[in-house]
Amino acid sequence: VKELMVFLDVAVFEIILAYLEKRDWKEAFFSVLPQRKGAVPLGEVNDSSKHALSGKEDEDNDSDSN
Repeated sequence: VKELMVFLDVAVFEIILAYLEKRDWKEAFFSVLPQRKGAVPLGEVNDSSKHALSGKEDEDNDSDSN
């Protein structure tokens, strides 16, 4: 638990520093968040992301109709 708190403190500090550089909260958050987590701003999920998430469902539906 202590390690997590230290990590969160560092992350918050890095976000604040990024904001002071960029003067944009969205850019600050997404420059600090790990890209591997796939975070996107709410309302900005593009069509290719939606298809990537639901692609398996579409494949399953296609195989059932044959």
